[in-house]
Amino acid sequence: MRRNNLFKGIAGVLTAGTIAVLAAGPAQAATYSSSDQYASWTDGTYTVYNDEWGSNYTYQGLWVNSASNWGVWSQQDYTSGVEAYPNVSRTVDKSISSLSSVTSTYSVTDPSAGSYETAYDIWTEDGANEIMIWTDVHNVGPLGSSVGTVTLDGQTYTVYKGTNGSNNVYSFVDSSTVTSGTFNILDILKWIQNTKGWMSNETLGQVQFGWEITTENPGQDFTVNSYSVSFS
Repeated sequence: MRRNNLFKGIAGVLTAGTIAVLAAGPAQAATYSSSDQYASWTDGTYTVYNDEWGSNYTYQGLWVNSASNWGVWSQQDYTSGVEAYPNVSRTVDKSISSLSSVTSTYSVTDPSAGSYETAYDIWTEDGANEIMIWTDVHNVGPLGSSVGTVTLDGQTYTVYKGTNGSNNVYSFVDSSTVTSGTFNILDILKWIQNTKGWMSNETLGQVQFGWEITTENPGQDFTVNSYSVSFS
């Protein structure tokens, strides 16, 4: 989930941080790296965020070579609630009805342990609607209640509808584990808008992709091997 509100960080501990950094990142030096809670890196229309927004976050190191090759080493000790959403974001700012295509292609390397999900986090421009696509799920569950399943573009999702008190949340949980592929985001948005009538002709704001991390202890590597999002 996108969380840009600042939280007061836990005071850094040199020993713990040093241990984490030694275990983090790619085999060779990255173009950019940081363990700052809200570190970010921008290139053109993409921005990569470290985004440790949870109030009980522990440590996360971000490394970036490009918007299509980046990752984090994350250690989160807390066991309840999302602590971080490292992600790559692109802004669209076009009404859903004016768009003819919104697609994204990706490949990731996910850890086998911990509590997290790999997910798109898609926002309408006014922040009233959050649409998530969960592609790889480990020991976590979505907000809200299941409203059944839907198959779009050959992919079957269990759909959850809920609210977090600030915005509507629609979660599409893929029935299989998908660590690489192409998603037709516009078809999902149009299904919400036109088939279900859950939102009007909204303006599509940000398309984000990354990992919602609850617990990773010991720390684990998360890697984006390739990524793109396009629209017209």
